[in-house]
Parts: sequence; structure tokens; C-alpha cells
Amino acid sequence: MTDLPGLYGELFADHEMASLFEDRALLQGMLDFEAALARAEAAADVIPAAAADVIAAACKAELYDIGAIGKAATLAGNPAIPLVKELTAQVAAVDPEAAKWVHYGATSQDVIDSGQAQQYRTAYRLILRRSARLAHALAELTKRHRNTPMIGRTFLQHAVPISFGVKVAQWLGPIVRFHDDFMIYGQASHQLGGAAGTLASLGDKAEAVLQNFCRTMPAIGAVLTPWHTERHRPARIAAELGIVMGHLGKIAQDTALMAQTEIGELAEPEAPGKGGSSAMPHKRNPVLCTLILAGAKRAPGLVSTMLAAMPQEHERAMGGWHAEWRTLAELFIIAGTALHQSVALIEGLQVFPERMRQNLELTHGLVMAERVSLTLAASIGRAEAHHLLEEASRDCVASGRHLKSILAEHPALAGRLGESELDILFDPATYRGASDCIIDRILALYEEEREYMD
Repeated sequence: MTDLPGLYGELFADHEMASLFEDRALLQGMLDFEAALARAEAAADVIPAAAADVIAAACKAELYDIGAIGKAATLAGNPAIPLVKELTAQVAAVDPEAAKWVHYGATSQDVIDSGQAQQYRTAYRLILRRSARLAHALAELTKRHRNTPMIGRTFLQHAVPISFGVKVAQWLGPIVRFHDDFMIYGQASHQLGGAAGTLASLGDKAEAVLQNFCRTMPAIGAVLTPWHTERHRPARIAAELGIVMGHLGKIAQDTALMAQTEIGELAEPEAPGKGGSSAMPHKRNPVLCTLILAGAKRAPGLVSTMLAAMPQEHERAMGGWHAEWRTLAELFIIAGTALHQSVALIEGLQVFPERMRQNLELTHGLVMAERVSLTLAASIGRAEAHHLLEEASRDCVASGRHLKSILAEHPALAGRLGESELDILFDPATYRGASDCIIDRILALYEEEREYMD
């Protein structure tokens, strides 16, 4: 689909993923369909077995001029028509009698959808490998930082303490669920339906041919009911890819925000020349996060195109089917590349716990006001405790003193909270709530899925 390396290198499409969608890969997929069709028809005694052998022998992409087929496709409206013409010529040069059985009973959509399905199935496996690797890296990061305290942020402001481990666990959960869902819903299928989806041209042999066709390519996958204008399969794949892209964007955005100069809690992996600026030598830009976010912002438009293409006219679409061709391929490339970049980000992520601890103290203990208020509510009532903490918090902001010191001197708290109890209340590492349960639940989900990841 794209020539690499080009001016943009692998910024938006890594070579391994993009190579799966090169024209030659699609051409071979279409030819594989023609070979499978011929074998299925020979097995059902629709065409001679010798003809099927000659046809299959001609189904090699290197025998064809992609440029010439593409030029003819511009007039024909799709690449299947000129490909079948060229395949027929190749077969005729060897066995003129066999040539009349090329593409027998099939239609252009069978060829194109099946050729693309072959690409999607290969990309599907790569997507799963990469999402599994990302899950492994996130699980390890979660375990390593289960007890690393940091500030939780709501509306970009300090809220209450959390652990970095629980934050990463929330990154991990959707990746595990995506891997599980995509294993089920991410597989594309070949199809064989003929002119209007009924295989009427094959008469009473149609069902036998269809059964044979499905058995011919078990490793690739085919379905017994054609889906010419019933497009929930590609739309579902697109939706799954769009959803995971949104979550990868969330991970990248969180990371970039935490890597800001003023925050300094995380940093992308270091490498010579990585993240530099053409104007400012000191800059260390979060380039991986930037590229992941770029993909996340492109994906929704592509998903919407796939959804918009679903209402297709009668038994063959006019434009809706054609709109899918490059769209779903681009989604696979974007998602696969973003997963690749996310793996690099998480596997090499630099974490600075000491900076997290410093940021926790930026507001001089105000982030623990909720905890103190709730503790006091048991003895002086919720309303009174809330009012007292509001007053003490205003004093903290105005004076720059630590909230704990102000509370220790507050006359209303005399005899209620001792120094040791205040020390515990202001220790963010002990204000964990259900953090461990949340982490354990997500890690258990990961462990359940792990057997399907290895």
C-alpha cells in the first residue's frame, strides 16, 4: 500500500505491517481465490481436474504486470476484471481448453473480497502478536509499580493519591479485552456467491462447490453464506480497530502529559537523535506518543467510512463496497503501527517515582484533605468536618504551610488527632482504597487470556 522507506520513513506505517498490504500481496490473494475455486469445482465434477491443475499453476503473482492490470482496472471499474482476462490468457497459452473454465461461476466481488480477506487474515495475526506483547509489557509494569504512589488527576488538576500501578492496570485491561474480542471478531473470510450471491450458474452443483471451496482454504477461512452486501464483518473489524486505537491514544496522551517538563514523572525511551527539535537543542519531544496520537485521531474517520458503507443496494453495492477497499487496509496499517509504537513506548518507558512523590507534595498536603475530613466525620459529624477542612485548606493556600501542621495546631482538633495519627493520614501510600483489588482483578483477567497470547 505504501513504499517504504519514503520521505516519512516508518512514522505512520511500519514496514512489516505495510508490506502485508502491498499490491502484490493483494494480487496473490486474488489469484489464490481463483486456484481454490478451480479445485473446488474440479472436486465437484464441474470442471475437468486437468483444467484445475493448469489454472492453479498460472495463479502466481510474479507472472503478471501489476501496472498493466491497474491501468485496465481504471476503465473496468475494478481490478478483478482485467486480472481474470490476464489469467485466462496465461491458461490459454498452456491449454486452450482449460481457459474456458477460468473464473467459472464466480463474480468480481468474490475475487476482490477474498483477496483482501487473505491480507486481513495475515494482518490479523500480526495485530494479535503485537497486542499480546503490549499486554505483557503493561502487566510487568503494573506489577513493578503496584505500590508506587503518585497523584491522581481529574480535569488536569490534583485530585487524590493513586498508585502508578493502578493507572497502568487501567491501561492494561482494555488491551487484554481487545485481544480477546479481536481473536473472535477480527477474522475476515473469503466468500463465493457468483453473480447475485446464489451461485445459480453452478446449478445443482452449487452447494458441493461451496462446501469444497470452504474446505480448500481452512487456514484462511471461508463462509458458506456469501456476504456481498451484508457487511457487518468488515464493519465489526473496523470498529474493533478503531476502539483499540482510541485506547492507545489514551495511553499515549497520559504518558505525554506525565512527561511534560513541569511534571517529569515519565519519559519515553532514549535513543540517539530521538525526539529532537530543529530549533531547540535541549528539547526531548515525546515522538512515540505523538505518532500514536496521530493514528488515534485518523482512525475515527476511517471507521465512520466503514459504517457509512454498510447500507448497500440490493445484491451489489454502487460505491459502498468500493469505499471499503483502501479504508479497512489503512485502518489495519494505522492500528498495527500504533501497536508497534506502543510496545516500544511501554517496554522502554522511564519511570521516576521520586518525581511522583515530589508532585504529591506540591499542594502541601491538600490532596489528603478528603481522607482527614472523612476520618473526623466519625467523631464531629460530616458537615462540621467538611467545614473545618475547608477553613484549614484556605489557611494552607494563603500561608504556604503544610496542611498537617495547620491541623496539628487547630484548637478544634485538640485531643482528636494525635501526631502519629496525622502522620498516617497524610501518608499517600496508605490511602489505597480498592487499588489492590482493582490491580489483582485486571492481572487475573490478563492471566486468563495469557494462554491465548503465547
